Formats: sequence, C-alpha cells, structure tokens
Amino acid sequence: MNANGPAPERPEPVAPPPELALLAAEPETAESITTRSPQPVDLDDLLEPFASRGMDLGLQRLEGALAAGGHPERRFRAVQVAGTNGKGSIATFLHVILRAAGLRCGIYRSPHLVSWCERIQLNDRWIAPATLRADLARWRPIAAAHLLTPFEWLTAAAFDRFALAELDLSVLEVGLGGRLDATTAHPHRPVVGFGAIGLDHCEHLGADLASIAREKAGVLSAGCMAFSAPQDPEVATVLETEARRFGAELRWVAPLAAPEAGGPELGLPGMVQRSNGAVAVGMARALAERGWPRPEAPLSEAAILAGLAAARWPGRLETRHFRGVPLLLDGAHNPPAAVVLRRELDRLGAGGRTWLIGIQRHKDGAAVLRALIGPEDRALIVPIPEHRAWSLDELTAACPDLAGQLASVLELENGLQQLSGAAAGESLSGRALPVVAGSLYLLGAVMPLLDPLPTRSPAPTGAGGPGGGS
Repeated sequence: MNANGPAPERPEPVAPPPELALLAAEPETAESITTRSPQPVDLDDLLEPFASRGMDLGLQRLEGALAAGGHPERRFRAVQVAGTNGKGSIATFLHVILRAAGLRCGIYRSPHLVSWCERIQLNDRWIAPATLRADLARWRPIAAAHLLTPFEWLTAAAFDRFALAELDLSVLEVGLGGRLDATTAHPHRPVVGFGAIGLDHCEHLGADLASIAREKAGVLSAGCMAFSAPQDPEVATVLETEARRFGAELRWVAPLAAPEAGGPELGLPGMVQRSNGAVAVGMARALAERGWPRPEAPLSEAAILAGLAAARWPGRLETRHFRGVPLLLDGAHNPPAAVVLRRELDRLGAGGRTWLIGIQRHKDGAAVLRALIGPEDRALIVPIPEHRAWSLDELTAACPDLAGQLASVLELENGLQQLSGAAAGESLSGRALPVVAGSLYLLGAVMPLLDPLPTRSPAPTGAGGPGGGS
C-alpha cells in the first residue's frame, strides 16, 4: 500500500446487478451470446491515467491489490490456458463444454475485438457495459495505490466479478507469457491447457523457442494436470522438463479425428481446431477426474460433443460478408499463425487470393507477409487504426521479391471495397474468397464495417481455415 497516504478503501461488497439474477435461470444455448456482439463501452476516461504503465509483467503488484480488495481470487475455482496461438479457441471450447454439462461458468479472454465486454463472460452472457464500468470504478483506488497496469486492473475486476457471481468455475486465458501474467495470480489452477507455442512477443518473453516455452510453462504448479497437443520438439522438451521440475503431470493429446473418420463436429473451422478441441476435452475430463464442481451435473460424452459443436469465437477463419460479398477473417498476427493459415488455404487448393493485411509494427512483419502471400496472390497493405503498423514501403523494402504483389490503401472501407470487388471501376479479383488478416486489432476495426451477422453464423463451408489466431 501507499505509505505516504491513507490506505485505499477496500471495494465494498455490492448486491449483484440485475443481469446476475438471470444466472440462476435455465442456461441459454451457446448461440444466445455468440450470434451477437456485445455492446461497446468507452473506458478511456478510466484507463487513460493508467495507460502510461504499459506492459510491465509481474505478480507482486496485483497480488497486493487483490489482498487489499479482500482476496476475490480465493473465492472462485479456475483453470488456465496458455500458449502463443489457439489459447482463446481452447478456452472457448472448454467453456462451452462446461456449460453444456450444466455448470455455471465464467471465462476471461484477451484481447477483445470490438468491445471490452468480450473479455468477461458470465455463463452465456457478456458482462454488461454498466457493470464493467462500475467494477473498474470500485477497484480504481486500489489500482492506483498499487500502480497496476490496465490489464492487471481489469483482471482484478474480473476476479471480483467471478467471485460475486458464485460460479462453479472460470476459464482464464493468459494474456501474455504465463509465469508473470496477471491471470497466474489466481492461487489454485489444478488443470492447465497449452495452445501451440511459437515465436511471438520476443521482446518480453525471450528470443528463442526454449525461452518462450519456459515462460509459458511458468503457469504449472505442483500437482496440477496439464494438457497439450503436439508441439515443436524444442518446445515439447521444455514443457516436459518444467513439468518434472514443478511436480506437474503433463499429458499429450492427439488431435481429434475428422468427422469423416468418426471424429466430432466442431463449431470452429479448420484442422488446427482439432488440436485445440482435443486440449479442451482433456481439460474437461481432468476436471471430472479431480472432483467435478457439481456431482449432480456430471460431465458426459453428450456434453463434450454438444460443446465442441456449439463453440463460436469470431475472427478465427470466420466467414463474414461485406455488402453481400463473402470474405474470410483470421487474426494470423504472428509468423506461426500465418504459417498455419497459409497451410490451410493451400489445403483447399483454391488458387490465388486477394488480401487486406495490416501488421503491427512490433511484429515480424516480413515473416508474417512471406508466410501468408502465395505466388498468385495480391495484397492490399492497410494501416491499423490507433496502432503503429508496417507500411507498404517498409514491407516492400523487407520483401523486395513480393513488391509486385503489394499495393497500399489508406482507408479500411476502401480496402474492403477493392477486396470484395464492390468498388466502382477496376477491382482486385481472385479465384478464391478474399482474406482479411495480420492483426486481431485490424479485425476489430473491420468488423463494424461488415454486414450484420445472421441469427446464427454458420461455420464456413468450403472455406476451411485454421483459426490461426488465439
């Protein structure tokens, strides 16, 4: 606490807002939340004074704040998902499986695409904007006293909301890394999942695969059970070593079989989701092995199959429409995700594609571009609103052999018009569905410009896609 001033007030317990009364009702179907976007909420006035804190990994500040706030992290059960790519998909699969089994379940995700409310979900409902603002406001004095970063502050508020909601379990998606990530401040995470681990955020986690894998393995703890689909051999060695060091049990799972081979239907498209789904299933079964939160609502194979099929999470090789023209959206925001996306498109064998690409400046833009662009493709390079991004000139200099396939566009809507052929005059045409990729923040800026979603957004047919982002 601040030794030079009065101790900050502990957030007062509050009666749950009206939305939480709905949690005691019969659970809604997964589509009730995934077929519509949450309401936008402006948090600039709250977060701006904390923005200068930036990225500052560590647990001491948040642990102190949670203690000052009455230890909400001790009042709800949790599991955790780490990894470079796929962790959001794993968390989504697991959450929907648990809901299908009848559990009251929360989920904490990052980043969001369109609304901050996407980050906190209570059962089948996004947190309401007014509730999120109120929760952050209640925690603001403690956040200021403990010099929390915006992500740490949001995590503290999420933990408090999960505790107030009296959930059976919450699924925590790691924000960055693992060992020092804010979600790791939860003291007991007996089941852990790993998505694919690759090179990303090297400036924070280390310059090589082994260093990054070691940071992500920091979510392990004595006695926990961890699950991973096949990893790069270097990553696998680190996970095995760290599991032994922590005294954790690491179980490797094979990707789920394809439907034509007797495997389950998945609500998220793409071959990589077979690996993500397998990790989620392993985690769910481990919970059943270790004392299911509600014995009267046990895990069943029917719940697993229903959850896998009902899972929805936007921006993971999602089919959307711009003025009636279909296109594909996928984050593919780092080189490993870009490689997976390209592999899936090649598997479809549909020929050249047109792209709208925006890549954040701190990413390895040349590696992302080289992984995405095929010899018959053309790409429009676009800025990412409110984020520093690679320009056409910079990418051309880094990839001179691709210069003839690249062009620049300054406005997203103009780029979408050209991409879809909706603009007047000559357009960029392709023989396959066009793709928007390169950054989750780009997708978040594009989504409000697209046609509204139908009542239920079907999985792409004939579009495939790996959901290469997390």
